[in-house]
Amino acid sequence: MTTTYAVLSEGLEKRYGSGDSAVTALRGLDLTVAEGTVCGLLGPNGAGKTTAVRVLTTLQTPDAGTARVAGHDVVRDPAAVRRHIGVTGQYASVDGDLTGRENLRLFSRLLRAPRGRADELLEQFGLTDAADRPARTYSGGMRRRLDLAASLLTRPAVLFLDEPTTGLDPHSRNDIWEAVRKLAGEGTTVLLTTQYLAEADQLADDIVLIDGGRAAHRGTPAELKAQIGSYAEVVVAEGGELSAAAAVLDRLTGAEPVLDTESRTAGAVSPDPALTLPRLVRELDAAGVPVVDVSLRRPSLDDVFLRLVP
Repeated sequence: MTTTYAVLSEGLEKRYGSGDSAVTALRGLDLTVAEGTVCGLLGPNGAGKTTAVRVLTTLQTPDAGTARVAGHDVVRDPAAVRRHIGVTGQYASVDGDLTGRENLRLFSRLLRAPRGRADELLEQFGLTDAADRPARTYSGGMRRRLDLAASLLTRPAVLFLDEPTTGLDPHSRNDIWEAVRKLAGEGTTVLLTTQYLAEADQLADDIVLIDGGRAAHRGTPAELKAQIGSYAEVVVAEGGELSAAAAVLDRLTGAEPVLDTESRTAGAVSPDPALTLPRLVRELDAAGVPVVDVSLRRPSLDDVFLRLVP
């Protein structure tokens, strides 16, 4: 079966400045996002995530390389790209002096969206009761939902979400997650950048880890976790036993353990599939380490990030 890509970039490069002060944000970024999927774009601060989004949404022109979004070249035909995408940035772009309904109707007229689409989205995002209140009276979660609704007025084929839940409480974050899941289920392709790795774990079909402006690692959340094995964690009875527990973990996993003196916890990633919980317990007992709890679990995306992105 041939895969159709909603986002495809090859060798994207972007530099800021010139001479010795030049900063290279993208260094040959290759990216593929299949139609109807959610792709999580992850990486440390300064890795190039936001620059990649700005290039793919035609807000900036790359210095080298090519990119196509919804079948259109971002440099040769940026107007066509804009007609097929929606963008929700890191900060809500709604006007606080306008009501929620007025905001959407204004964007609707600017984008030439179908009549009635604004009211449809207000209902879809649970904002009907607050539709005639000024947006400045909305909570952070409500403003983000309104911002997301504005980006969907034209029913875009590709939706770019740049840090969509920054600063939101868990309840509001879950509301946004549910909205994104529904969009993906209806066939919208989503490119998501986020610092919340649990968010990417919840939403993304595929993940690309960017480091130094390049795609350093990619795969499904399960595939990336499988690369680093399991995570062993030991809680000791006394803080003074942490070093002994760490020595056992170091010997069994070959990885430098992470210590938390406050919680009296030592943990390490183990690539060894032969490491089992009974074996870990026996080794700790043989070393005379008094423990309160011992666990061996699948790694989280946080573990993946810390291991694969130095």
